[in-house]
Amino acid sequence: SLSQCGGISLIPSPAPFDHNMLQGLFGGACTVDINLDAEATRKTIQMGRDQMGEKSYIYTDGEDVAGSAIVSIRPGKKLDHQGIKVELIGQVENVTDRVEKYDFFTISKDLEPPGPLLESKQFKWKFGAVDKSCETYWGVHVRLRYFVRLTVVRSYASNVVKERDFVVQNLGIPPEVNNSIKMEVGIEDCLHIEFEYNQSKYHLKDVVVGKVYFLLVRIRIKHMELDIIRREISGAGSNQVTENETLTKFEIMDGIPGKTESIPVRLYLSGFDCGPTMKNIQNKFSVKYFLNLVLVDEEDRRYFKQQEIMLWRKKIG
Repeated sequence: SLSQCGGISLIPSPAPFDHNMLQGLFGGACTVDINLDAEATRKTIQMGRDQMGEKSYIYTDGEDVAGSAIVSIRPGKKLDHQGIKVELIGQVENVTDRVEKYDFFTISKDLEPPGPLLESKQFKWKFGAVDKSCETYWGVHVRLRYFVRLTVVRSYASNVVKERDFVVQNLGIPPEVNNSIKMEVGIEDCLHIEFEYNQSKYHLKDVVVGKVYFLLVRIRIKHMELDIIRREISGAGSNQVTENETLTKFEIMDGIPGKTESIPVRLYLSGFDCGPTMKNIQNKFSVKYFLNLVLVDEEDRRYFKQQEIMLWRKKIG
């Protein structure tokens, strides 16, 4: 109603919008969950860059992915929906900008046609022989993930959604040719060293075996180390980002070497967070690995030589 005040009609302010009332009308009628049906022998791994996240099942390329979806209706409630579906999604995501996502494949199955749901219901689903050629990857700027998404579509409220991640690992093909690496590092009239590694391609549990030869040493070397560097390249053009991450620094010599001295190198890869070399995955990112030989003199000057190596997976898990 209008009230008169000095001939001016005043309209009272509307009551504040009650989100809880809307949630009571449209939300809270159901909860959803989605699970993977995995045999007891299927291997698991902890998710995330630090591998401290929840455990997830490991699948490989071409395997079926199956499970169950549960829609639980609260007693005395009715769920009006516009369909219930399950999707299997492979996605590349920009970690620093979660809005920037690229689904490189999506497979969808309808579980229930539109209509009312009066009681809780469980659905079985299966995606057969799924193409999963790209491995799961957790990087600094980018990640590649696989997940199953359950969606209850609704007209007058937001959809009810639940996602369940799983991990993909694929066995690599053993290299037919695996040449050794031989390189020289020199500073004119000061330093001349040669180093060699037994091979250029390694599986993730392999051992890097090599030798460093000192042919000329006229600088006072304090120590020498071998680093493993992961280089992540994401984006394209002016938006390309390169991130170098040192996975380990392994000291192989302490003190001043003598002329013609040779230093053995033996580095076990299994103790570090290495993954397979990844080349231009979905035109979004690449991951490369390098052995970086570093010499530090007594004035803390650093001399280094990098050599790319190719890593491949010999074993799942």
